[in-house]
Amino acid sequence: MAARSNAPAVAARVVLYVVLCTAAALILLPFAWMVISSLKTNNQVFTAPVQWVPDPVRWANYLDIWARSDMATWLKNTAFLAVTVTFLQVLTGSFAAYGFAKMRFPGRDVLFLVYIGTIAVPWQSYFIPQFQMISGWGLNNTFWAIILLQAFGAFGVFLMKQYYESIPDSLCEAARIDGLSEYGIWWRIMVPLSVPAIASLTLITFVNTWNDYLGPLIYLRDRELWTIQIGLKSFIGQYNAEYALIMTGSVLSVLPIAIIFLLGQRYFVEGIATTGVKG
Repeated sequence: MAARSNAPAVAARVVLYVVLCTAAALILLPFAWMVISSLKTNNQVFTAPVQWVPDPVRWANYLDIWARSDMATWLKNTAFLAVTVTFLQVLTGSFAAYGFAKMRFPGRDVLFLVYIGTIAVPWQSYFIPQFQMISGWGLNNTFWAIILLQAFGAFGVFLMKQYYESIPDSLCEAARIDGLSEYGIWWRIMVPLSVPAIASLTLITFVNTWNDYLGPLIYLRDRELWTIQIGLKSFIGQYNAEYALIMTGSVLSVLPIAIIFLLGQRYFVEGIATTGVKG
């Protein structure tokens, strides 16, 4: 009888796994096609039906892309901006979130709501005065324009605050009684306990900065300052018939993000799952 009663649950789980595996395959299919196309010749990329096994396999595409473009410069610039912006957003976001979550001061909740409300304001509605401000400071066409504009993020403050609220206030109160300053409580207690949330914010910020196209397009005009997204757009315009090389460049632009996600996947899932759970 027990076996019969468990049969519907087992069948439902099997169906769920099949659905999830099918959905995962459909999501990964375009990426797989891009990787396979990067190993083909130009004539083989858009053949019908799709040739899933390249014949011959052209590993030379991954050498040609470096010789025919400034891929090294694009990747270096993008990595510099992504790492710098991510570090600053995690630093400022976690520190501000500690103030909103664990400190008491007049107008705290109102200030937090106003700050978080900026998430709903489209960037297109204020990028012109923002551009004028950066130009007035003489920072246009420099990396500082991107760094200063993206060093602070309301989403990061919201994410970290929700996680900090799951940490008992008694830990902070005990630390204050022992004479630890607010800076010390944040650095020695809150930060070590919020590694999953920090990993989630790091991954989200890094991906957004790495994939940012409009920001660098507006502020970075010199070719030696271009990021991977602007560089690939220029490469496509110059070699619009070199489909295999375009796919190769696309793979190289996605590969760092895929590696970072795989390395931090466990912390990312844990951070998202526990954000907003009060302790």
